[in-house]
Amino acid sequence: MSEASKRSVVVERTSTGQFIATNPRGGTVRFGTDGGEAFTPVELLLAAIGGCSAADVDVATGRHAEPTRFTVEVSGDKISDEQGNRMTDLRVTFHIAFPDGEGADRARAILPRAVKASHDRLCTVSRTVELGTPVTTEIAED
Repeated sequence: MSEASKRSVVVERTSTGQFIATNPRGGTVRFGTDGGEAFTPVELLLAAIGGCSAADVDVATGRHAEPTRFTVEVSGDKISDEQGNRMTDLRVTFHIAFPDGEGADRARAILPRAVKASHDRLCTVSRTVELGTPVTTEIAED
């Protein structure tokens, strides 16, 4: 793989059950596991799936009309079984509305195609989850 295809974040523990992820551009996301208001890692996964798909659909439909509503709901069941902890039955539901007008009619017409294209080939996050990829863990010798 080339450097152009490389993606990374650094996750740092800030306190018990609290973490911050930083991307190479300096953007940060705080998350936690202590039951507070912060997103959990699973909620970040759901947000990544929804955000990736939302971005794909917005690019396709937004060039024709500004939506009056654009919400993506992502849900699933967290289970623990003989294979360990994981999510099942993931569902991405788009709630999108456009105003009246010719451009909005075009946006409504391409919406199903845009959602399908995002699911079938564009959204890197959901494609990775659906197709699966090995995750390697290691302990660095610092």
